[in-house]
Formats: sequence, C-alpha cells, structure tokens
Amino acid sequence: MTATTMATPVRTDGLHAVLPQDGLAGTLVGRVWRPGNPAGPAVVALRADGVFDLSTHFPTMSTLLEAEQPAQAAHSVVGERLCSVDALLDNSRAEGRDEALPWLLAPCDLQVVKAAGVTFAASMIERVIEEQAGGDASRAQGLRSQVTELIGHSLSDIRPGSAQAQALKRLLQEKKLWSQYLEVGIGPDAEVFTKAPVLASVGHGQDIGIRADSDWNNPEPEVVLAVNGRGDIVGAALGNDVNLRDIEGRSALLLGKAKDNNASCSIGPFIRLFDGQFGLDQLRRETVHLEVAGQDGYTLRGINTMASISRDPAELVAQTIACHQYPDGFMLFLGTLFAPTEDRDQPGGGFTHKLGDVVTIHSHWLGTLRNRVTHCEAAPPWRFGLRAFIGNLAERGLLQGARL
Repeated sequence: MTATTMATPVRTDGLHAVLPQDGLAGTLVGRVWRPGNPAGPAVVALRADGVFDLSTHFPTMSTLLEAEQPAQAAHSVVGERLCSVDALLDNSRAEGRDEALPWLLAPCDLQVVKAAGVTFAASMIERVIEEQAGGDASRAQGLRSQVTELIGHSLSDIRPGSAQAQALKRLLQEKKLWSQYLEVGIGPDAEVFTKAPVLASVGHGQDIGIRADSDWNNPEPEVVLAVNGRGDIVGAALGNDVNLRDIEGRSALLLGKAKDNNASCSIGPFIRLFDGQFGLDQLRRETVHLEVAGQDGYTLRGINTMASISRDPAELVAQTIACHQYPDGFMLFLGTLFAPTEDRDQPGGGFTHKLGDVVTIHSHWLGTLRNRVTHCEAAPPWRFGLRAFIGNLAERGLLQGARL
C-alpha cells in the first residue's frame, strides 16, 4: 500500500545518496564517533579525498561555527584523515556497524536545539484539528472537513501579524473557532520551543524514537538552521522533529512530552556551511522530500517546500534571540508543510508510525537523513551529557590551549 503527498521517490541509489546533489562540492562538516583509546566525538570535514578530523583546532562544532568565516575556517585546517567518505557513510547505517571505525553523530554539540512550530498554513490547520479532536485520530477526518470549510486553504496568503491577519482573528473568534495554533500561525509572535537538550539529538543511521503510549504520530521533515552565538545563520542541516499528535492534541501544555523524548530529535547527516555556492537564498527555495517505508509494505511520501513558509527563516532567528542569548549558538528547526492525512490501516484512522519504519528525508542541497523508528523506551539511553563530553575532551588532550 502506498500513500503519496505530491512527492517523488527519495534517492536511495548507493552510498552517495546520503550526499547532496552536488556531492562534495559544498562545505560539509559534521561530527563522528572516533574509536580509539580513549574514543570520543570528533568534528570533521567531508572532502573528496576523505574525512578529516578538525578537533585539534575546533574541539567542538560550536567553536567552528563561532569562527569569523566558518566555511573558510573549515577549509583552512588540513586535519587528520580518518577514512574515506564511503567508509564513513557505510558504517553509519543502523545495522552492521563496525565499532572499530568512525560513524556519524548529530552534527551539533553545545548548541541548544530549538524548533519553530506552525510556520506553514497546511500544517497549521492540522494542529487546529488535533486540538479540536482532543488527540483522537478517529475524529480527525470529520473535523478536517468542518475546519477547512470555515478557514479554507488560503491562510498561506496572510502575513503573520498583519492587519489582514488581525481581521481574520476577529472573524474566527466570532465563529468560536479561534485556536492557540492560529495565534502563533498568523499572530505577531512565532512559536519557538526547545526541542531537545544539548547533546541529546541522534544522527543519520541511528534509531529515532516514538513513545510506546502514542497511537497517533508522524515524522516532520524540516530544514534546521545552524546559528552561532552572534546570531549569524552560518549553515543548515536536515531534521526530523518527531511529533506525537495524540499527546499534543490533548493539550498544547503537553508539548514538552510530545516533542522532547529519548531519541525523538534527529539532525544530519552533517551541516552544510554557507559559502560562495550555498546560502540562505538557496534554503528559501529548497524542497525537502520525505519517504516512510514500513515493514508492512506501506510507503508514504511527502514534501516540505520552503517557499511556502509563512515566516522568513531570518525572522524566526530574530524572534528566537530577541529576548534570550545563546552564547554557544543554537540549531533551529523551521517547521514543516507536511502533515499526513492518509489512512494507513483502517478508514478514518489516519497515519501513524509502526516500529521498524525507515524514515528518509532528502533535499538537493543538504543530502539525506535516514533513521529507523523504535520506541523511545527501547532506543539506546542518552548517557553522554555535558560532564561526560567535557571530561572526554579533557582526557583526549583537546582542551589544552583550546576554546570550546
């Protein structure tokens, strides 16, 4: 059984399907787990002649992104060659990993992981439906017809915070249909929340988690901005902001339990730094493709077109830092247009994940992020926090004369 949402199949043609469409032409940096005695995370650059460890100059990704010109800084350091790009990508698969060789981690370390929600009209309507349904997937289809009849599909033409948006708010309030999701979708203030603790994100090839008590959930394919401590957008990655629709639908106050769970945040496969070939203008036109392949033979495809976003990425960054500082930088999920409405099993049941689903997220400029779905409770527990990270860097001699 296949469900399609205006999408084409995601690239799966060999190892280099993980790379962007232009291969290694861009400035690709990431983090790997480097085996050894002691083993530990290493900041690396992916180049045509291999994967190079930059850690003696940049012990953390945060340090690299704080450079005056991060892309230039990544190119200026020769580094130590660890392996070929093929070997790294091959060893980053979920199964058959050789722990004597490096594998990819989430590309961020000291950065706070933030997320902007309700930034696309189509997914905004789905949030309203979740709220009206109280998290019950069986009620969603009937409510969807009622809500779209009253709201329509033209919200993407309304600029958040504008006079037109305020007029629509008054109208919907009169119809008793105003929602907290519409407030952040077309009101002046964006929804920005903390998606995951520092160092808790999983990377390409690692299992991604949904809670065992969730019966209605879905992936959220997104562009993730890499922002340094000065508030500069210096690069981007792909991300999966896993969403538990039943839990958030019961109450928006349960957003933390719906969004921040073990292995529920995936970022990768690396950060593509802004350089002469790639920047914010390319991201504004990027299309992110999604494919979910189930062990039951089910396939779901969808897209997230950044051109449809209701708030510009630069505005979302500005709102994030308006009243808060992030001295180590932050990663910012930009939200998604994708919200699956197709039935997977029984009519009216909608889409939800099953264990073993393989989620593949791909875009032209950022490559491919692939994860397999498991329960949060069954995913490897997160143990490598800040104390362990700093202790590991010290043990490996990477803090002597270095700035984190």
